[in-house]
Amino acid sequence: DVCSSDLSMSPADEPAARRPARVRREISAGGVVFRTDGEKTLILLIRDAHRNWGFPKGHVERGEDPASAAVREVREETGLETVDIIAPVRTISWRFRFRGALIHKTCHFFVISTRQVRTKPQRGEGITACRWVTLDHGERLITHDNARGVLVAAREVIGRATAQASA
Repeated sequence: DVCSSDLSMSPADEPAARRPARVRREISAGGVVFRTDGEKTLILLIRDAHRNWGFPKGHVERGEDPASAAVREVREETGLETVDIIAPVRTISWRFRFRGALIHKTCHFFVISTRQVRTKPQRGEGITACRWVTLDHGERLITHDNARGVLVAAREVIGRATAQASA
């Protein structure tokens, strides 16, 4: 007869469904890039390899701060050379699975201005298109709700920046 204390299992013996999943944390940064065209304010969206529209973003590298990473990623993914950070706008987090691993990603977004018009999508990283759109069109085109929330928050910052520039 076996008593219940002998039935204890080590965590390695527990069924996978009961074991807490290991979560890998990733930190990214990106930009809500805008420019003015006469009276219109335009934002830059990118389309990824899965045909999702959103903002340029990527991993913060070791020793890099989020603002510097945002500028670097915007330059790399869009081909824009001259960009200026206006202000931090929002940090979002989400979870997803990639190659069986559970990832918890946090992304710091910044409002970034440019005067450049011509873009060059970073096709080697799966960026299939860059498109300048109005704020309203951007809200409709953005694929993910959390990125749409970033744009909603960025509207106020962009409005203040364009008002100051025209004053």
